[in-house]
Amino acid sequence: MRFTEVDYNDAVPIDGYGPGFFRIGGKVVEGPVTVLPSGVAGWAGFDAVDDLLAAARGQVDVLLVGTGAETAHPPAAFRQALEAAGIGIEPMATASACRTFNVLLGEGRRVGAALLPV
Repeated sequence: MRFTEVDYNDAVPIDGYGPGFFRIGGKVVEGPVTVLPSGVAGWAGFDAVDDLLAAARGQVDVLLVGTGAETAHPPAAFRQALEAAGIGIEPMATASACRTFNVLLGEGRRVGAALLPV
């Protein structure tokens, strides 16, 4: 079997996660986080949709939403605001969101993530 290293260009992959933290681009970030082409930042959660939109608009086509240990539906207002801005939303468990983010990033897709810790 031949392994090929993934080249993320200038993008930052999610290296790992654990109880209350993420390792992104080799740095540990505690608490909820957004990972966008513009960078990594803390995230105040579903109520901070305006801040998320300001950061993601024009940069991503799809936003993966890690909802913690289990898949949960984000609030309707959160989903509606993102979709009205032309950003697709895919809620899933945080572990799945981290893996999917890296796959899509490796494909060169315009992807972002908003992640609640496990």
